[in-house]
Amino acid sequence: MPPETTRATRTAGVAYAGGAYLLWGILPLYFLLLVPTGPWEVVAWRVLLSLVFCLLLLTVTRGWAAFGVILRQPKLLAWTALAGLLIYINWQVFVLGTLTGHVVETSLGYFINPITTVLLGVFVLKERIRRLQWAAIAIAAIAVVVIVVAYGAFPWIALSLTASFGVYGLIKKKIGPAVDAVSGLTLESFWLIPIAVVQLIIVAQTPAGITMGANGWGHALVLGFAGVVTAVPLLLFAAGTRRIDLTVIGMIQFVTPVMQFILGVVVLGEPMPAERWAGFIIVWIAIIVFVVDLILAARRGRAAAEPEPV
Repeated sequence: MPPETTRATRTAGVAYAGGAYLLWGILPLYFLLLVPTGPWEVVAWRVLLSLVFCLLLLTVTRGWAAFGVILRQPKLLAWTALAGLLIYINWQVFVLGTLTGHVVETSLGYFINPITTVLLGVFVLKERIRRLQWAAIAIAAIAVVVIVVAYGAFPWIALSLTASFGVYGLIKKKIGPAVDAVSGLTLESFWLIPIAVVQLIIVAQTPAGITMGANGWGHALVLGFAGVVTAVPLLLFAAGTRRIDLTVIGMIQFVTPVMQFILGVVVLGEPMPAERWAGFIIVWIAIIVFVVDLILAARRGRAAAEPEPV
């Protein structure tokens, strides 16, 4: 491949991945626009409308043939069902955190997520990791202990987000290229239909009832974009990961938690006592160690790939 083509491909990959993480970074603002819709109704519509949007994409991109191949493989269907359950947990916890004033804690979950992914690689995939990665994991563990002990609150939102998305990523890695992004999200949303329907039925029995269509056309229109808001970043992310190294992805992904942290502290005014600052500062130290390791590993890889002078 000519250098110009390689450079253009990498530039496009960074743009796609960066776009995905930027959209995920401002996602809390979208969910806050949906008030008075509660978190359980939001996620139910998110599931159902994601499925509708993906079905339209399959039609437009003529992806039904590839989708049909996946349907004939029970093992792949089982993996997508498990992935769907995990992404549901991630969506539900994230929306609960956002709509109950815990945006800062959701950012903590995504700060820790890259380190969680490495840890899963060690214990599940039996991968070997470098000393600096072990150091980052240890520092991140200390940060969680500080937040639990000093701040006096168990960060269940952060840990649920990082665990669910970490294992979700592990399953996507297991599936590999056998399931494309649109087909995967279509199936994941499909398996969640019963959960979404039950949630809407339960919400309908509450005093507030279903808010879709009950708060004017503007609110209904914004809520109707839940499927697009869900699917577009995932598709951008998939396009980006096909074009650039995971090392670059690893560094770009910190855009999301940084944006969410700023939103929580500066825009939404969530409390940040000294104990909580201490925990976050320790997490950021772990991230610096992690990123330094990624940069060093990338440099060693490039040096090893260069031909020796004759």
